[in-house]
Amino acid sequence: MKKTVNKSELELICGDITLQTTDAIVNAANTSLLGGGGVDGAIHRAGGPAILQECKKLGGCPTGEAKITTAGNMKASYVIHTVGPVWRGGANNENALLKSCYQRSLEVADENSVASISFPSISTGIYSFPIKQASEIALTTIADYLNGATCVAKVFFVLFSEKDLNVYAQTLNEL
Repeated sequence: MKKTVNKSELELICGDITLQTTDAIVNAANTSLLGGGGVDGAIHRAGGPAILQECKKLGGCPTGEAKITTAGNMKASYVIHTVGPVWRGGANNENALLKSCYQRSLEVADENSVASISFPSISTGIYSFPIKQASEIALTTIADYLNGATCVAKVFFVLFSEKDLNVYAQTLNEL
C-alpha cells in the first residue's frame, strides 16, 4: 500500500528489513546499541562486525533518540539506531518517546542526506507497545514530518507479519 505525502512517498510492505535497498534502515535498538533480539539482533547479524564497532564508539543511546552508523554488509548505506520505549501501561511518557523515535530518525536522515529510509514497527515486539496505537503514532509523525522541508523522498514501513501490515494499512487509510 502506498500514499503520497507532500512530495514524498510512504509505502507499507511485509518483509525482512535487513534486505532493503533504501539509503538507510532504522534499527529498533536497545540503549546499549550493542545488539539484542528481534530487529536489533537481525540487523547486527546481517550487517556484520562493522556496525558493532561503530556502535561501541557512540556510547549508547537514550530512549527516544537516534544515532547513525554504517550498514556494514547490508545493501543500505546506513543504519539509524533508535531506542523505543518499553510499554508500561501508557502513563510513563511512552507515546511521546515513540513519537520522538520516528522524529529523530527522520532528522538524522536529513542531516545525512538520506533520500530513502525503511522503518520497522518500533517497540511493538518484545517492548509490547500496542500495535494499533504504535501505528497511529508512527504514521502520523512521519506524515507530519514529510509535510515539511525534507530530503527524504521515500519512506518504507517493513513489517514483520501480514497481521502487522494489515494494522498499519488500516491506520494509513484513516489518515
